[in-house]
Amino acid sequence: MSRVLITSAIPYINGIKHLGNLVGSMLPADLYARYRRGRGDEVLFLCATDEHGTPAEIAAQKAGKPVAEYCAEMWQTQKSLSDGFLLSFDKFGRSSSPQNHALTQHFAAKLHDAGLIEERTETQVYSNADGRFLPDRYIEGTCPNCGYDKARGDQCENCTKQLDPVDLIEPRSAISGSTDLEVRETKHLYLLQSKMRDELRSWIDTREDWPVLTTSIAKKWLDDGDGLQDRGITRDLEWGVPVRRGDADWPGMEGKVFYVWFDAPIEYIACANEWTAERGMPDADWQRWWRTDHGADDVRYVQFMGKDNVPFHTLSFPVTIMGANSTGEDWKLVDYIKSFNYLNYDGGQFSTSQGRGVFMDQALSILPADYWRWYLLRNAPENGDSEFTWETFQAASNRDLADVLGNFVSRVTKFCRSKFDETVPEGGTYGPEEEAVIADLTTRVAEYTRLMDAIEIRKAAAELRAIWVVGNEYLQRTAPWSAFKEDPDRAAAIIRLSLNLIRLYGILSQPFIPDAADAMLKAMRTDAAWPNDVPQALSALPAGHAFDVPENLFAKITDDQREDWSTRFSGTRT
Repeated sequence: MSRVLITSAIPYINGIKHLGNLVGSMLPADLYARYRRGRGDEVLFLCATDEHGTPAEIAAQKAGKPVAEYCAEMWQTQKSLSDGFLLSFDKFGRSSSPQNHALTQHFAAKLHDAGLIEERTETQVYSNADGRFLPDRYIEGTCPNCGYDKARGDQCENCTKQLDPVDLIEPRSAISGSTDLEVRETKHLYLLQSKMRDELRSWIDTREDWPVLTTSIAKKWLDDGDGLQDRGITRDLEWGVPVRRGDADWPGMEGKVFYVWFDAPIEYIACANEWTAERGMPDADWQRWWRTDHGADDVRYVQFMGKDNVPFHTLSFPVTIMGANSTGEDWKLVDYIKSFNYLNYDGGQFSTSQGRGVFMDQALSILPADYWRWYLLRNAPENGDSEFTWETFQAASNRDLADVLGNFVSRVTKFCRSKFDETVPEGGTYGPEEEAVIADLTTRVAEYTRLMDAIEIRKAAAELRAIWVVGNEYLQRTAPWSAFKEDPDRAAAIIRLSLNLIRLYGILSQPFIPDAADAMLKAMRTDAAWPNDVPQALSALPAGHAFDVPENLFAKITDDQREDWSTRFSGTRT
C-alpha cells in the first residue's frame, strides 16, 4: 500500500465555478484520488476555498455583506456543489482558517530568517474613483505581449506572461472602469525568488516525468526576459492574513496583509491541519503527510491545476518550501504536477469574471453529475485546449453512457431475470468465445491501469469505453436470447460471464462515474476489490449468487433537450 497526497488548485471564493474550473483541477484530482483508493492506497485528498484579497472584498461589497459573512456563505455553496459533483475531498477547507493564518505567518518568519524576504518601497496604482490601492489583478488593460485587451496587472490569462500594472496599455480599474489612476509610494515585503533561481532550475530539471505543459511554463518563467523576478507578498488591504513574523509584530507592516498568492498555497498544508483538528487528532497525523521528519518521505504528492496556476506552483510555492527548509525545517515538496490547458465554451472562453459558460449549479440543475464527469474527463484539455459544445456532450452521453454501458447492464440483468430469476445462473461451461473475452480484457485492464497510473486521462477514458464495448460485442456475437431456445445451459454460461462483467465495469468505472458504478456494484451485491487478476475477477460472482435488476443507469438526451439547453445557456450567466 502506498501513501498518496493529492491537492487540487483551490478555487476563488468570489462566485460559483464553471465547468472549465472543474475540469482544470478539481475533477481530475478526484478521478485520481478515487482510483488510488480503489487500488488500496492510503489517500489524503485536499482542497479549500481561496478567500483573501480584493476579489472577496469586492464580491462581498456587491452582495451587501461583511466579507467574513460572504466568504462563509460562499464556502458552503462551493462545498455543496463539490458534493453534488461527487468530489471526494477528505477535507474541503478555508484559507481564512486559523491554521492557515498561523502557518502563513510561520513561513514568513522562516523565509525572513533565510534572508529571502526584503522590505522595499515601491509604487502602486491608486484609484481615485475607488479610493483605494488596486491590487495588480484589479487593474486591466491590453497585454503588451499578445494584445489581449482584458489582461490583468499581474498576469495575462491569454498568454500567461507575468506582468506589472505599468506594463499594461491603457490601464483601467477593474472595479469601476475608471482610468483616473495614479502611482503612489508604499512599503511592502518581497520574496526574493531570484536568489533561488539556480536551485529551482536544478529541481525542475530532475522532474523528467512531469507533463511538457508544466515544465515548459516553469522554464519560460525562469528564462523569460531577466529570468525569475522577486515578488511582492504583501498588500494594502484589510481582509487577509495580517503581516506578522510568526507570533511577533512586523515593524512597518502594520495594517497590511499577506498577498493572496502567498497564503493560498500554504492552505494546502493548513487544510491537513484543519482535517486533523476537527477530528480531534494529534498534529502528528497531518505532519506525517507534510513533513519528511515525521514520515512524509514515503508520500507521493500530486498537484492538479490549470496552466494559469503553474508558475506559482512550480516556482513561488517551492521557493516558500525550500526557503523554510533551508532554516532546518523539513517540509514536503511536490512530486508531480498535472496541469491542464483550457476548456473553451462554444467558440469562446469560459470566464467567471465575465459570466460566460455553464456553471456548476446550472449543470447539476440539468443532469446528474455522472453525465458531466464522463464528458469532461473524456475531453480533458491535457495536450491542448478543448471545446465544450452541446452536440458533443449529447453524443458522448448517448453513445457512451446510454448505448454502450447502460444498455449492456439493462439487457443482461433483465434477460437473466426473465429466464433464470435474479440469481447468477448455473449450467454450461466457458468456451472459445469466453476465453477470448477474458484474454482481451486481461490486456485491456492492464493498459487501463497503466494509463490511470500515468494520469493520462483521455486515453484512460478511451480504454474504459473500449472495455465496455467488449461486453456489448460479446453479447451480440453470442446472442443468449437465441441460444436459450435450443441450449439453456449455453445461455446460462453467457449470462454468468456477463453478470461478472457488470461487476468488473462497476469497479473500473468508479473513478469516472461513481454513482453509476455504485449502482452496478450494489445491484450485483458485491465488493469493489480491484481486479489485479482478471480471470479471477470474472468468476467473482458464482452460480447461485443473488443480484438485483437496477434502474436504467442513463437516459438519453433528446434533440429537443439539447436545443433548449443550448438556448438557455448561450454563454452569459445572469
